[in-house]
Amino acid sequence: MSSQESNALEEYAKKAIDLAMRGCWMEAIAANRALLELSPEDVEAHNRLGRALMEMGEYAAAKEAYGQALELDPYNRIAKKNLKRLSQLGELAPKDDHHKVVADIFVEETNKARVVRLVNLGPEEVVARMAPGEEVSLQVEGQSLIANNEHNEYLGEVEPKYGLRLGKLITGGNRYIAAISSLGENEVKILVREVYQHPNQAGRVSFPLREKERFRPYVRESLLRERREEEELAQEIEEMAEIEGFAESNS
Repeated sequence: MSSQESNALEEYAKKAIDLAMRGCWMEAIAANRALLELSPEDVEAHNRLGRALMEMGEYAAAKEAYGQALELDPYNRIAKKNLKRLSQLGELAPKDDHHKVVADIFVEETNKARVVRLVNLGPEEVVARMAPGEEVSLQVEGQSLIANNEHNEYLGEVEPKYGLRLGKLITGGNRYIAAISSLGENEVKILVREVYQHPNQAGRVSFPLREKERFRPYVRESLLRERREEEELAQEIEEMAEIEGFAESNS
């Protein structure tokens, strides 16, 4: 492959990722298809295409794209997982809107952001419609911190070891944003990030340092690092299908 062709492929990939991050799924479909015309064996492009097609509700075409990725790489976890999600979606109606990926949330700051699990998950058909990168809302209900999607549908409860503390901080005036970090079988993880600390909460950190972090002088890590350790989501970020997207340069 010539350097000119290589540069063209790189530009198409960057464009496709940028379009997905902005929720421009129709344009992302076109960009990934153009890339695949030049490089039909690009597994990541097939995965990105599958994601964009899913967002447009074109489930049959999305299955085909992920199937191509799996044919090229039989062990590709992204394609396997999304094919399973597509099977769970079944005959559900496609989304009536298309979400912009919440990119800024995926920069972790010391004590201000953390990946947490949801427990007591909501209906499978509701959870199956979610994708990494989609924003969720947090609501305090008694001693619990509840995560809902943008349609106010219940997704799950933040695991109590974090939910109880965050609930008290929210009641005290703190504000947080949250987005889906990863989805697995009977498992949902979200990233929660503090965006405002009320003066009354001064000195109270949202996420006390874990033991392994106490001896690190610099703890400004991208969420991608933790997601890689748990689910190799760095790949999914590159894929943009789950964003799959927040660029590897953040890692």
